[in-house]
Amino acid sequence: MNRNSLTTAVIAGIAGVAGIANMASAVNLNPDGLGQVLLYPYYTVNGGQQTLLSVVNTDTVNGKAVKVRFLEGYNSREVLDFNLFLSPADVWTANLFALQDLHDAAVTGIGGAIFTTDKSCTAPPLNESTSGSIKYVAFRNFAYTGGNADTGPSTDDRTREGHFEMIEMADIVGDPLLGDITHVNSVPPDCGSAEGDFEANKLTAVPTGGLFGSASVVNVSKGSFYAYNADALDGFSSSILNFGTQSLLPTLANANDAGSPATVTSQVFNNGKLITSPYPGAQAIDAVSSVFAAANIYNQYESATNGAVATDWVVNFPTKRFYVDAQPGGTIVGAKAAIPPFEHLFGAKDPGNGLGLSCTVVGISIYDREENTTSAPVSGFSPPPPSQPPSSLCHETNVITFNASGTTSILSSGLAVNINPIGDAGWANLTLTGNLHDFRLATNGNQFHGLPITGFEAVKFTNGNVGGVLANYAGVYRHRQSRSCTNAGVGVGTPNGAGNTPPCS
Repeated sequence: MNRNSLTTAVIAGIAGVAGIANMASAVNLNPDGLGQVLLYPYYTVNGGQQTLLSVVNTDTVNGKAVKVRFLEGYNSREVLDFNLFLSPADVWTANLFALQDLHDAAVTGIGGAIFTTDKSCTAPPLNESTSGSIKYVAFRNFAYTGGNADTGPSTDDRTREGHFEMIEMADIVGDPLLGDITHVNSVPPDCGSAEGDFEANKLTAVPTGGLFGSASVVNVSKGSFYAYNADALDGFSSSILNFGTQSLLPTLANANDAGSPATVTSQVFNNGKLITSPYPGAQAIDAVSSVFAAANIYNQYESATNGAVATDWVVNFPTKRFYVDAQPGGTIVGAKAAIPPFEHLFGAKDPGNGLGLSCTVVGISIYDREENTTSAPVSGFSPPPPSQPPSSLCHETNVITFNASGTTSILSSGLAVNINPIGDAGWANLTLTGNLHDFRLATNGNQFHGLPITGFEAVKFTNGNVGGVLANYAGVYRHRQSRSCTNAGVGVGTPNGAGNTPPCS
């Protein structure tokens, strides 16, 4: 290699390393599972199930102040949030359950609730109500009832299914707050002072991440256990995000870049290539959405006509509410139309939509394990919402069943639609790039095509008693995906060249 070639290679290598280093100040989906923000695509307390959850602070020096937020599945209205304070090397766990499963004559209600015996500090404490030895907090309906009604269901059972997120607000780097929350003989010495010291910003610093988490949907009586890892966003914030327990902030729209409040950048790997997309600060949510952008999602299914084998897909749009919720209490109140890449405002009486819905049309292809497919395009999900296209996903958290005889869901979902499977096993492809599913342009002209999506396949095998032993098995598999991104030129402009739209860079 001559000197000029060597010099070029070295410069290219340094630029590549710099690009990776800059991911610290650009929001990205960390493939190693550690981050400042954790997104858990599904929880449920339906059908006698509970959802167990955990978060781990891998920082052995600093504590973490974390906003924990639970969102129902129709329109992602909040059903509970609180502040969590993790000491160095701390783990926090909790259990989501249905109030009606307490079997306590003094307890009424059909909604969900949270219970924990963990000693880590929360504000407020999770001990609002008591049933026997269990102290718990019931999920709230305030965000979707009364003056905040959004045309979706107004009953408490709406809180029983959805998704949740954890956003690191700050590192905790010194006393008095670090002393409040750091365990002494397994117990924090002063949880009662933690929130006040946090809001007074007593020795907090810019969040550095290092969180990981997981959740499990468990049904003890039926022997099922669906466990998954949380998605981890890194490079989310270069600013302290100290917000008290009375605040609905921070949200996913609070992403920010180091030293550039007017720009929020995302970095996404696509086919081995790093795509960098800067967005105006007012469109910070687009940076977060872009790291989940999918043109297609793929996964497998297994099914049996007698119900002994069944599959559910969880399909969660983690940022959808920032594009479709224009009703009282929503995130874009006053908007006249949904923001791309989504089609309909929640509850809009548009063709293809309706009250309590924000429908998104997707394409469906399905194959068995021997390459057989339908002779015509798959007609869509069944049953479709009234007067809606049959291939619509109409909630923020969706469940797709693969059942020849109906929509029986192994997750007992109230948000389920069905795909009629081909045979007893195969795979399916949801195409997400149709129906004008184009993201808003980044300031460098990058434009993702598809929808922001996450989720997994859950499959269950029910064998009943085999030799007197319960023989049920379950598994969870993350969705696979492809991406589509083109570049229309620097700024909001026309395609480069003679009608050609090059790929993103």
